[in-house]
Amino acid sequence: MIGMRMIETKNYQEMSRKAAGLIGGQVLLKPDCVLGLATGSSPIGTYDLLAKGCEEGLLDFSQVRTVNLDEYCGLKAADPQSYRYFMDTHLFDRVNINKENTFLPSGTAPDMEAEAQRYEALVRSMGGADLQLLGIGHNGHIGFNEPADHFPAAVHQVQLTESTIRANSRLFDKIEDVPTTAITMGIGLIMLARKILLIAGADKRAIVEEAFYGKITPQVPASILQLHPDVTVILAKE
Repeated sequence: MIGMRMIETKNYQEMSRKAAGLIGGQVLLKPDCVLGLATGSSPIGTYDLLAKGCEEGLLDFSQVRTVNLDEYCGLKAADPQSYRYFMDTHLFDRVNINKENTFLPSGTAPDMEAEAQRYEALVRSMGGADLQLLGIGHNGHIGFNEPADHFPAAVHQVQLTESTIRANSRLFDKIEDVPTTAITMGIGLIMLARKILLIAGADKRAIVEEAFYGKITPQVPASILQLHPDVTVILAKE
């Protein structure tokens, strides 16, 4: 695949160091860059290292703008399970970023279709992300773009699959508390990013290999990344 670099690291900690180095490099190269960010367990170590870099005076986020992939529907920003709360806790409250320059779709907008159009226009007005950080689901989802019969291009509301709900239930008291819908960037906005960085733990090896070395199909949403000109995949061995 043209434009892809596959980096294997011995463990999660090394994966996080390499990912933080690439993101930090983007901030140093272009201090007013747009970072596309992701949530979940995969990027927590990366965010810890970026926060440490800022604390030590190595990184300056004061001009950075961020756009997040997605948000659960029905959760207010202050809800500890919301992705806004996650980002504030793991990164934004720990670096010198202007919170007014950190953007996520709203999970509580009264009209989700209008919110999807608003967020799409917002991200496009920035020209897309300079670097988009991604995780990958066991079913190949990126953002909350689940396996489907087509690649959804625009920001949209999505019904989460049972496997995604089960995977995310580890973060909730009980599975019934996991939201069943979310609002997510579509494939079009993800592909608009100039660089893509996908990080994955050892438990994702099989789906990473299927996504990047198998056929391009909306049944494995991440497989579309084979068509992107600048993708780095960092895969932890253990």
